[in-house]
Amino acid sequence: MQLSNKEKKRLITRYGEWAIVTGASSGIGLEIATQLASAGFNLVIVSRQQEKLQAVKMQLTAQAGIQIRVVVADVAQSAGIDSIIRASTGLNAGLLVLSAGYGTSGNFTDSSLHAEINMLEVNCNAILSLTHYFSGQFVRQKRGGIILMSSMVAFQGTPYSANYAATKAYVQTLAEGIAVELKQHNVDVLAAAPGPVESGFSARANMKMSMSLKPEQVGVPILQALGRKTTVLPGNLTKLLVYALRTVPRWGKVSIMEKVMGGMTEHQRRIAPMANREL
Repeated sequence: MQLSNKEKKRLITRYGEWAIVTGASSGIGLEIATQLASAGFNLVIVSRQQEKLQAVKMQLTAQAGIQIRVVVADVAQSAGIDSIIRASTGLNAGLLVLSAGYGTSGNFTDSSLHAEINMLEVNCNAILSLTHYFSGQFVRQKRGGIILMSSMVAFQGTPYSANYAATKAYVQTLAEGIAVELKQHNVDVLAAAPGPVESGFSARANMKMSMSLKPEQVGVPILQALGRKTTVLPGNLTKLLVYALRTVPRWGKVSIMEKVMGGMTEHQRRIAPMANREL
């Protein structure tokens, strides 16, 4: 799936000429960076994976002839946040895409406390810090766009992925709130809430996903929704899963998600329920 020429022109006119993309070495972040490059955006690409970022830079500069700044950073650390801000200083940046994030799964009491806290730093604190800084920049320049990665699990409690779902509920709520505040300053905010997507996410979260979307199926719908919606459910599978739950009471949604996530995490809960506990 590719952006139309009309859509490329809309994006670069409204949000160009630089975009900052975290989590750009793989998955949805890489797909969005690729689509933005095709639209003519210069990019600040961010990830912990230096070799992958350099490969992305070589590929996109060859394809699109754009400028790219590589930032190797862990957004869980304040130093990582600072390095992103420094790399963007002096650029005519109008678009922020915060795609870096990860999940955990399994029984909450069996999880590593360190991993759960680190996930909060990546999924929430980094989002807060970078959104706060760049929204201020965009308000001052009277234009901009911000894409935050929510999830279909953000709309109800999710057993066996409770803390991850809670982090995405934070992102969803933040996006909905600031979208109203920033609209008067000509700054658009979008919460992208996909369902399961093929990436490194499932391996890191130790989940088995029987159905999932490809990043190429969600990147374009997300960019098309920016400036037109506050929340987008990219991909037909995502829409099907979310709309099917729309009329179900919240307790019913939690019960359904218990069955869904229970199936995805049964292998780890059955084999070694306490093997990875870390305090």
